[in-house]
Amino acid sequence: DVLDKGALVILFIVQILDVAESNAQKAGGLIGLGILTLHKYDVLTLCRRVREELLREGERIADNVELGIMIETPAAVMISDRLAPLVDFFSVGTNDLGQYTLAIDRQNRSAARFFDPHHEAILRMIKIAADNAHKFGKWIGICGELGADPALTETFLHMGIDELSVSPPCILPLREKIRGIDLSRLDEKAKGELYGT
Repeated sequence: DVLDKGALVILFIVQILDVAESNAQKAGGLIGLGILTLHKYDVLTLCRRVREELLREGERIADNVELGIMIETPAAVMISDRLAPLVDFFSVGTNDLGQYTLAIDRQNRSAARFFDPHHEAILRMIKIAADNAHKFGKWIGICGELGADPALTETFLHMGIDELSVSPPCILPLREKIRGIDLSRLDEKAKGELYGT
């Protein structure tokens, strides 16, 4: 039975039913459920089958729920072209993606000084995921500390990042930063970060 395939799928069931319940009394906007980092495709397929089975059993599931995945490892990036057709969106977890890409534990005080969140390898990973998401008509967002980093805002926009998820205090400064960016040109700083020039 597809409902007995592990904790991740069980968590998905709980989430999707909770979302349906919380939205039963109000008309909300679009809601995204992000499945944790995947290296294989079977969990995504199972989650879609679970949703269909719940609907057949008469469970009330909101229509405004999108299914996405967290891109948090180099492995997920490298198969993102295979994952994109199976989901509605990507959410890049830059904190984990950064430390797994550079093989540096950010929580380790002796190693943290070597961690560079602007490293070319991390930015190229994000660009690969963005290109593969858009190739299949899916949107991609940034979730993590880098989303609020004004030094990377222009770079992310030029990459085609569709959403930046930030804490409330960062919203207004980030909005101001975005409004001042001219996307018709790619400045040398953004070009260097994107392509290592």
